[in-house]
Amino acid sequence: MAHPVRVRFAPSPTGLLHIGGLRTALYNYLLARQTGGTFILRVEDTDQTRYVTEAEADILDSLRWVGLDIDEGPGAGGPNQPYYQSQRSALYRQYAEQLIEAGHAYYAFDTPDALQALRERGDGNTAYNTATRGAMRNSLSMSSEETATALQSEPYVVRLKVPQGQTIAFEDAIRGTVSFQSDVLDDQVLLKSDGLPTYHLANVVDDHHMSITHVIRGEEWLPSTPKHIALYNAFGWTPPQMAHLPLILSPTGGKLSKRNADKMGIPVSVRQYREAGYLPEALLNFLAFLGWNDGTERELFRLDELVQAFSLSRVGTTGAQFSMDKLQWYNQQYLMAYTSAELAALARPLVDAAGYTITDDALEQVAAMTRERVVFVSDIVGNYAYFFEPPTAYNAKGVKKRWKADTGSLLAAFGQQLLEAPLETAKAAHDAVHGFVAEREIGLGKIMAPLRLALSGEMGGPDLFEMLAFFGAEETVRRINLAAERIGS
Repeated sequence: MAHPVRVRFAPSPTGLLHIGGLRTALYNYLLARQTGGTFILRVEDTDQTRYVTEAEADILDSLRWVGLDIDEGPGAGGPNQPYYQSQRSALYRQYAEQLIEAGHAYYAFDTPDALQALRERGDGNTAYNTATRGAMRNSLSMSSEETATALQSEPYVVRLKVPQGQTIAFEDAIRGTVSFQSDVLDDQVLLKSDGLPTYHLANVVDDHHMSITHVIRGEEWLPSTPKHIALYNAFGWTPPQMAHLPLILSPTGGKLSKRNADKMGIPVSVRQYREAGYLPEALLNFLAFLGWNDGTERELFRLDELVQAFSLSRVGTTGAQFSMDKLQWYNQQYLMAYTSAELAALARPLVDAAGYTITDDALEQVAAMTRERVVFVSDIVGNYAYFFEPPTAYNAKGVKKRWKADTGSLLAAFGQQLLEAPLETAKAAHDAVHGFVAEREIGLGKIMAPLRLALSGEMGGPDLFEMLAFFGAEETVRRINLAAERIGS
């Protein structure tokens, strides 16, 4: 009988949650939910020199924002507390000493100068491994008396004794069989001189203690995996199923690092996307497709639909290219799927913050007219501010092409007609415009484009007749008069 799926997302609180980290969390979450398993958050905070105070809160807040609810971890509790590696040091020391007693690890007392000399060796063998450990200062090369004395008086680390001449292999759920020769691995440090574990020891011990069945993480961890498998072997434990996700590539190729992302104006933290106005469901849908697809042409999946469709077998091995245009497309698709009332509710805080006064019904009308045009909710206030106040500037090309010497008087006459027969619907507006041009025996272009300019300052936008019905006769006349005054009649 298969063990229940237990997966973990284990970020280090060294900065704001990275967009790649969110993709890793998402894939872990999808597998857990699809199988009825457990999604665990574990904070890997053993590197206290790089600890960022606000990072942990940002990780938790970002996961909540996108709806990736954790089953165990900080704030959720669980049977494997604490979920902070910095609070589990005694456990790691216990297991490090167990490895030493079993002959799978050893104490090393090498000074920084000695380690630097090893790295600078001229024969090319600069790793601390099976070939060089005998010439270094450690409990393998020292007598038991010397070792006992050094333990009392000198700083030391604990290193894994990597076996010689072995093939270390494992099955990756994405990449198939992966193998390494043990002789190319270094004797990794397990416990640092400050008594804290390295990532390698803490990771393996915690995954074992928390009964993790699948380790889903980025490709950048692939070189570390043989070290972890060697550790599992030393302990006599069965490793979890490994799955290494493909890299997220920049639009120009190469890994999407913070440095090249900054150069291209691509946000790297989840918080930045949130502040920029991206919807959580759009961001998750976009990230899901950075390495995975369901084998069809379908692109839009809600989170619950992703849970049903996801499989590690459909995750590719080649890097996935990041595209801001594609992400914006996703955001637009999800905004278009909102009802006008839902979109108006999202826009309300932004409208209020901008100082505009508008009723809920009127704001819902604005949302209805703009919902298929906006990429971000903020576009309603930014690109369509003319729904809340008259324009102060007018499209220069439009004015030059469409605003003639008689335009002001023509629009004024149209406005006077509107006051005599007030607008109530888009159809009434349509009939009023067509009736006016028929009576004057002029083309529609003579009035339609200048009228749009007067109302919005723009040459394009929502349906003009819907706009006329929204503004009504009096506001339309006011804007016609303002345009005539500012542009010139």
